[in-house]
Amino acid sequence: MTNYLRFFLIFFGIISLGLGIFGIFLPILPTTPFLLLSAVLFAKSSDKLYIWLLNHKILGEYIRSFLEDKSIPLRVKILSVTLLWATMLCTIFFAVKVIWLKILLIAIAIGVTVHILSYKTRKR
Repeated sequence: MTNYLRFFLIFFGIISLGLGIFGIFLPILPTTPFLLLSAVLFAKSSDKLYIWLLNHKILGEYIRSFLEDKSIPLRVKILSVTLLWATMLCTIFFAVKVIWLKILLIAIAIGVTVHILSYKTRKR
């Protein structure tokens, strides 16, 4: 792996980690997807950062619980799908004027919704 690619992966891993941390405190920002993205980016670029993230006493729990049982809490599912559709519908009705782009955004929203709902619901 080139140093540029490694730097790129670490850089975006840190940005994703920051967004995940903000998501802990901001209910409109999802935490687990950003932490999972950080874990993937760190796993590909830095063993030290990957191990640190998985062993972190707070952040590691989000990642380990998802990796262990591939489930999402009901609250997170509801919040994610609600925010997804609210954002997409506002974009479709107020920002996008081209019909093919509106159709594409609806298709993306449907696909992401199906993907989120396809995971088991965590019973905690």
